[in-house]
Amino acid sequence: MMTKNNPINNEQNLFFQSLKGQLLVAMPGIDDLRFNKTVIYIYEHTQEMGAHGIVINKPAVKMSFNDILNQLKIEPVSLEASTPQILLGGPDQITHGFIIHSGDYFTPETCYIQSNVAITSTQDILEDIANGKGPENKLIALGCASWIRGQLEDEIMSNVWLTVPATWNLLFEIPFEQKWEKAIETLGVNHFYLTNISGKA
Repeated sequence: MMTKNNPINNEQNLFFQSLKGQLLVAMPGIDDLRFNKTVIYIYEHTQEMGAHGIVINKPAVKMSFNDILNQLKIEPVSLEASTPQILLGGPDQITHGFIIHSGDYFTPETCYIQSNVAITSTQDILEDIANGKGPENKLIALGCASWIRGQLEDEIMSNVWLTVPATWNLLFEIPFEQKWEKAIETLGVNHFYLTNISGKA
């Protein structure tokens, strides 16, 4: 997200609740077009350090998994193992890869976000995916979205984001182009009736 020095709301801090393992869904009319109709999986959120998340519904047009393997000099074993879709995970750390995946894969660097969902950011997982040894379910993204302390809370209070539970279906099964609408529908809301009255990002 855009870096800005938001004032910290003391009352907000007293009732801090981590959104780790939740989805952020952009409200219609969000000012920052980079996040138009985005769904973001929050993998870290603390009162002291702010929040970090991965956009899970914006496929990269100009970057393929094969391109990444070629850059890292990784030789895939099979064509099938070399074709996962690459996502644009956010405007921060854009050269860094993040893999959100099912809990059937683990390395010492893997961090579990939910009981069955983890994130790994090392080259080893890319090599394993290329060799057919990676997790069964995965989202591979370049970059992330970051918020400084108090910023995400302020944006939510300003009607920029909805929060939605990160279900398995929304993460791994629903097509990218449908994730935004389907995430909103889980709240029992039709996205055509949503308005963004005062939100800014």
